[in-house]
Amino acid sequence: MTRMVLGIEYFGTNYSGWQKQKSTIKTVQESLEGALSSIADHNIKVACSGRTDAGVHALSQIVHFDSDAKRLKKAWIQGTNSILPSDISVLWAKKVSEDFHARFSAINRTYKYIIVNRTQDSILRSKRVMLVKEKINLEIMKDAASHLIGENDFTSFRASGCQSKTAMRNIKKINILKNKNTFTIEITGNAFLFNMVRIIAGTLIKFATEEIDPIVMKKILLSKDRRLAGKTAIAEGLYFIGAEYPDKFKLIRPPFRQQIIPYA
Repeated sequence: MTRMVLGIEYFGTNYSGWQKQKSTIKTVQESLEGALSSIADHNIKVACSGRTDAGVHALSQIVHFDSDAKRLKKAWIQGTNSILPSDISVLWAKKVSEDFHARFSAINRTYKYIIVNRTQDSILRSKRVMLVKEKINLEIMKDAASHLIGENDFTSFRASGCQSKTAMRNIKKINILKNKNTFTIEITGNAFLFNMVRIIAGTLIKFATEEIDPIVMKKILLSKDRRLAGKTAIAEGLYFIGAEYPDKFKLIRPPFRQQIIPYA
């Protein structure tokens, strides 16, 4: 039995999220497992590094699976891609040791949230960004974000349907950049709660557009009260950049510097 790991890229607009569901076959996992099973000629089940919600995109989702099928990497990549729909693609494939797990071996995960600040949306970036028409104060956004760094209880930033046993998470860094009228929020942490990144993004947008004192962010964090945080930002602006793993697995690092959309 061989354990394989794949890097997957997908545009999430047409899917009900990553995870397979009884109510629909329109999930990324369902599509990927079906294609891999055809190549392997037996049933394939995959585990991923981080489940994404409906409408969320991924630049390097990491998955692993076990198979006794003798296939070249070319088959796992090109063969699978020939079966997959055009909005899902296998980027690379690698054999790994049996102690590797796409979810449990990950030490960091990074997401980017993209905001376009203009009065009219762009057709070329439809379903790829969040449009904010109000003026964004970049410095307030950065200062507010600084209060979220470190290991904290993020109850104020978790959705009501979150099933995690603990709200403790460690945010390693938050970088907020501006290029012309495009703002990018990049968040790296050990793991994330259900809708956590989108709630953080929505809260930062609220601070930046209403010019709220950044120190209030600390109060929201300590309150452990979801009602005090901002609205959950739309899924279309969120991208899962990928997960990082210990060096011993020798995996490709997430594409941190890749430009996701054209700047206006």
